[in-house]
Amino acid sequence: MELLARQPMRASEAAEALGMSWATLHRTLSQLEEDQFLERDAGGVFRIGRRTWLLGSTYLVGHRLLDLAIPLLTRASQDTPFAVFQLVERSEGMAVVLYSHEAQSGEIITRTTYGHHFPLHTGSKGHVLLAYAPQEFVDRYLGGQLVGLTPGTITEPERLREVLAAVRKQGFARTVGDVQTFTGSVSAPVFDSSGEVVAAICAVVSRSHLDGGQHESLVIEAVQRLAQALSLGIGWQPMRNFRPQG
Repeated sequence: MELLARQPMRASEAAEALGMSWATLHRTLSQLEEDQFLERDAGGVFRIGRRTWLLGSTYLVGHRLLDLAIPLLTRASQDTPFAVFQLVERSEGMAVVLYSHEAQSGEIITRTTYGHHFPLHTGSKGHVLLAYAPQEFVDRYLGGQLVGLTPGTITEPERLREVLAAVRKQGFARTVGDVQTFTGSVSAPVFDSSGEVVAAICAVVSRSHLDGGQHESLVIEAVQRLAQALSLGIGWQPMRNFRPQG
């Protein structure tokens, strides 16, 4: 099901990807389809079904961080109407969008809503979540296959390590054209009461807004302000969690 969530495919393709026999996997897929966990189109391609969405969506019910974030993101969109604001968490190697508030300017930015999740080495939200992940996880992730979504995607492990170090130093990430060629984004970490990063706030904009000018400054300021407000809302205490370097 995780494989099909990443990329819908036929039973034969899934069997090859998983190293399983077609007959065994086809029986499993057929049962999952019957129970509505999967759907199959006329071409025989399986994809995630409505019952899987029903179960997964219950994760958001009573989600403390989400409840705090929605009014803050709504307010931020009024001050920065050209941005799509997102609340994002890490699930293994993916940056998962829990909530997305559309741009109030009417500007359409594609692939920013629920269901559009991207690998951690792509996009500013992925860079933030990867930068603050445990070192063992980072090493394992960077040792795997790093697929480029656009020519601007960074796929060289050593270069990514430099980017992650810069994110930790400046407290936010900025990327342009590495997820979609016509968009860019800025993200900042959300800390919990123990000082661990549990989520990220991301603003996705047309890349023309990240030109080093006034719009870029507004986006960076908005994202950092939102991330700090959410962190404080779930018990983060900056001075208590401050660890001097050196």
